Amino acid sequence: MIKTLQALQVYRTYFPDPPGGLQEAIRQIAYSTSNFGVRSTIFTLSPNPYPNVLSRPEAEVIRARSWAAPASCDLGGIAAFRQFARACEESDVVHYNFPWPFEDVLHAIVQPRIPAIMTYHSDVVRQKLLGAIYAPLMWRTLKSMRFIVASSPAYARTSPVLSHPSIRDKVRVIPFGIAEDSYSNKSDIGIFDRIKINHAEPFFLFIGVLRYYKGLHTLVQAARRVGAKIVIAGSGPEESKLKQLAHQADARNVIFAGQISDAEKVALLQSCRALVLPSHLRSEAFGMVLVEASMFGRPMVTCEIGTGTSFVNAHEESGIVVPPEKPDMLAQAMIQLLNDSALAEKLGLAARARYERLFSGAALGKAYADLYLEASGNL
Repeated sequence: MIKTLQALQVYRTYFPDPPGGLQEAIRQIAYSTSNFGVRSTIFTLSPNPYPNVLSRPEAEVIRARSWAAPASCDLGGIAAFRQFARACEESDVVHYNFPWPFEDVLHAIVQPRIPAIMTYHSDVVRQKLLGAIYAPLMWRTLKSMRFIVASSPAYARTSPVLSHPSIRDKVRVIPFGIAEDSYSNKSDIGIFDRIKINHAEPFFLFIGVLRYYKGLHTLVQAARRVGAKIVIAGSGPEESKLKQLAHQADARNVIFAGQISDAEKVALLQSCRALVLPSHLRSEAFGMVLVEASMFGRPMVTCEIGTGTSFVNAHEESGIVVPPEKPDMLAQAMIQLLNDSALAEKLGLAARARYERLFSGAALGKAYADLYLEASGNL
């Protein structure tokens, strides 16, 4: 057991507000490092921050009010600065999660006297104008970090920010992971009645927030070529547009399951032929859902976008990787897994082995605990 250390994680939203892969990544870091002597606190904003402090199995969650969220950038008030400063005083290391410009402001105003590290989840991809305005503050924050963590070797290599000479010596690679004992083992097969499919028949599965970078328009366009149901589980800003596209394409095999519970997610992952993540932009820096699929021994179909998705899903080892926004090639990969159950099983077993080797809770927890200790000068 290593020396006990108090870590403060910082991000704009956290459970129980609407979940996403980044929040799950933070949860897993907090949960997994607890086995290596780290106690975690998570500072976040919420539109309804009552109670202000939540006790969760992985961490104590401190919540300030989110007064607005322009361009998905939650903004806090004076109380947020006070609460953040108080949390820093009680911590040994502060751990930011990028991108969230308001945390740069927090860091600049409060100026924590403890070492700071940052997990760099994604380049700023879509908000070009806002990104240009934000850049000076971003670089000031990055240069002040003790370490900056990339989730895959590919992202560290291809990100124009992480590969910049001024900070690249600070960059470390730690893949995201999932502690299996932190995951729900309950399976709610009632989901199949709710979405009206026979779970004994092969189907493909997407799970996630329906965002612009997820490439779901390509999946819908590919659907009619695939002789199986395709379940899209989740909600988000692209939902109405995707439903309209499915109607126009007469893609009757696409089923929008909406928001699902953890137990329903387990049932879907246990039964699907493969998980499909057709993200086409670098905003999809890793894909936590791919680790979930690997943990359940499911093969995957993803797109090559130069990020961590092709690190989690190794082509022809744990699944199939195709070019982005190519409906024919996406459909072809799905059809191959649909028609060749032996191949699907082989890839699924390899995905599970890859999970155990690279993405387990033990691997994640030790790597971050060691980094916290090194940042604080205790390693």
